[in-house]
Amino acid sequence: MSQKSERLELDQSALDRARKDLDDGAVTPSYGPWREQIVKLLNDSLATELVCVMRYKRHYFTATGMSAPAIAAEFLAHANEESAHGDRIAERIVQLGGEPDFSPDSLLQRSHADYDASPDLKAMVRANLVAERIAVEAYRQMIKLVGDKDPTTRRLIEEILEQEEEHAEDLLDMLKE
Repeated sequence: MSQKSERLELDQSALDRARKDLDDGAVTPSYGPWREQIVKLLNDSLATELVCVMRYKRHYFTATGMSAPAIAAEFLAHANEESAHGDRIAERIVQLGGEPDFSPDSLLQRSHADYDASPDLKAMVRANLVAERIAVEAYRQMIKLVGDKDPTTRRLIEEILEQEEEHAEDLLDMLKE
């Protein structure tokens, strides 16, 4: 490699395409045919996050027993973090020119995780751990699918994955107590 610094050379057609369709914001033709597929993946993830919020909230309000207050507080913290994940995903969908799907009619069908109405505290923790493990697996697969097609979405999913792994570890610790 020479001492001379390398320079990115955009061809004229790329520059012309970037100057057109300004209403598309950051979505330029280089997003290619994957944009719609990525939006669909993100909408499925949005559904998963929303179902997780509802499950955690139910568990927060219905947890009973001697260790329930501490565990319920953790459920609420996780619910709030899952809600923030959903917000970030919805925002990214809009940035990609898509429509975030908040339809309650199809949430469970699109979600990777299940809703849970367990009355037992240990069963609640277990159900949430299962859901977190499913989310971890789903996000890991999404990262592979998105790859270099959309680095911004990949980074978003990587950040969410990190928190989902932390949630799973928190829940595992609860089961061991």
